[in-house]
Amino acid sequence: MPPTVLVVEDEAKLRDLIRGFLERERLVVLSTGSGAEAIALGARSRPDLVVLDLGLPDIPGSEVARELRRDGDPLVLMLTARATESDRIHGFELGADDYLVKPFSPRELVLRSLALLRRGRAGPSAPTRVSFGGGALAIDDERHELWRDGELVKVSPTEWGIVATLARAPGRVYSRYELVNAVRGEEWEGYERVIDSHVKNLRRKLGDHEQRAPRVIETVLGVGYRLGLRRDP
Repeated sequence: MPPTVLVVEDEAKLRDLIRGFLERERLVVLSTGSGAEAIALGARSRPDLVVLDLGLPDIPGSEVARELRRDGDPLVLMLTARATESDRIHGFELGADDYLVKPFSPRELVLRSLALLRRGRAGPSAPTRVSFGGGALAIDDERHELWRDGELVKVSPTEWGIVATLARAPGRVYSRYELVNAVRGEEWEGYERVIDSHVKNLRRKLGDHEQRAPRVIETVLGVGYRLGLRRDP
């Protein structure tokens, strides 16, 4: 089965244009201009990718993204008219896997969508569930599942990619540039600093704060990040 893409855009002409370009790539495309309908469609169809306008008339796009991820784990390509760096970083803090500013080329949207679908579930290959720090952290690569102290933690595909990359070599420091390339690919022209936003989200989900030991993700000032836990035997 080809991947399913849900297009959520309230401008009908733009929505139809995006749909047409994606269908040319033989993707299964659903579309709506309503945030409420998008949530219902997402629950029924479990899309692989959501192309999501942040400025919807009924429900904020950020809330739509949160609701869609309650029932599944779709990749999210956010669309917005805001073009500043802080706006882009905010988009990634909301859990976006990629971000396009209007006006954009429909062909660029298609290429970014296909790139996300190709590598969205990428991570280091591991045949079984592995644990770190005496069971403080556990990763199942085949299921793309992450546990903290025995509790399942729901993460976005990009957040998963960061943890999986760090877990490839516990203690090794990965620069932001290396993490961007490992998770998103060298051709992605985003800011390396958006990795900071994803790490911030990860730490919140993992309950990973200074008062809690052991710390899963450690910051190495001026260099990058590393997994602060040793792999269990």
